[in-house]
Amino acid sequence: MIERAHWFDRLTYGALIVGAILVCMPIYYAVIVASMPDGSESDAVYLLPGGHLFENLANAWNKEGLGRQLFNSGVMAVGVTVGKIAISLLSAFAITYFRFRFRMTAFWLIFITLMLPVEVRIVPTFEVAANALAPFQAIIDLLAIERVAGWLAGHEVDINLEWSLLDSYTGLILPLIASATATFLFRQFFLTVPEELCEAAKIDGAGPMRFFFRILLPMSTTSMAALAVILFIFGWNQYLWPLLITTEPEMTTVVIGVARTLPTEDADAQWNLTMATAILATLPPVAVVLLLQRWFVKGLVDAEK
Repeated sequence: MIERAHWFDRLTYGALIVGAILVCMPIYYAVIVASMPDGSESDAVYLLPGGHLFENLANAWNKEGLGRQLFNSGVMAVGVTVGKIAISLLSAFAITYFRFRFRMTAFWLIFITLMLPVEVRIVPTFEVAANALAPFQAIIDLLAIERVAGWLAGHEVDINLEWSLLDSYTGLILPLIASATATFLFRQFFLTVPEELCEAAKIDGAGPMRFFFRILLPMSTTSMAALAVILFIFGWNQYLWPLLITTEPEMTTVVIGVARTLPTEDADAQWNLTMATAILATLPPVAVVLLLQRWFVKGLVDAEK
């Protein structure tokens, strides 16, 4: 018989309530400030909301193309999510089920990249994005292919390979789609799949890709949904990489848009519009979490595979 400690239950609930208050207070205060009229005191502390919330939300929506920024962030977040899950599934499948030389070396090289986030490798990544074909151009210059081609053609040949990813959705998404964390999690899940299932698929004549798409992929649905929530929020909240890769206003993401609404030395503070923009920027990730929360929790705690 398990004896219930009522004082411990009260302490636990008290800790949960305090934690919920600490988490919700910034959101509550953002709503309060967003509901204040223009010209309100910036250093005042308000406890009750005003009556201009929807008006400020409408003004924030119409200011500096917020709709376009939300669309750009959505495309980037969805692209990063789909790309990370697809590449991680295939890489984990290859490392788990194929026996090739240096298999574990490849896995550890992928795993070591966890120590190299985007902020650490931001300069070389930007150089590659500025001209994705620069390595091929270096090979052409090294092997003097231009001279050989010019000698064969009888005239001087200029080979100049350029492919810039700046100010494009490809540049926003492609450098971020590799994920060592997702590869590791999918590999750990594939290791729990019984070997008899793979042998049965071989006996039935299923090839590797058929086994992957018909058996492993449906079994990975909950894990994919849980990771999709995390990866979507990761892609949505990116700030440094979109700030560097985009120069055109129509390619700006909403996180950069929120940062640009902050007051500067030459402008008056409009914290109500800033907070209204921040609230609109948080709605899509909140909607994703609410829609996928059942799958998210199931993917994290469900032990039955």
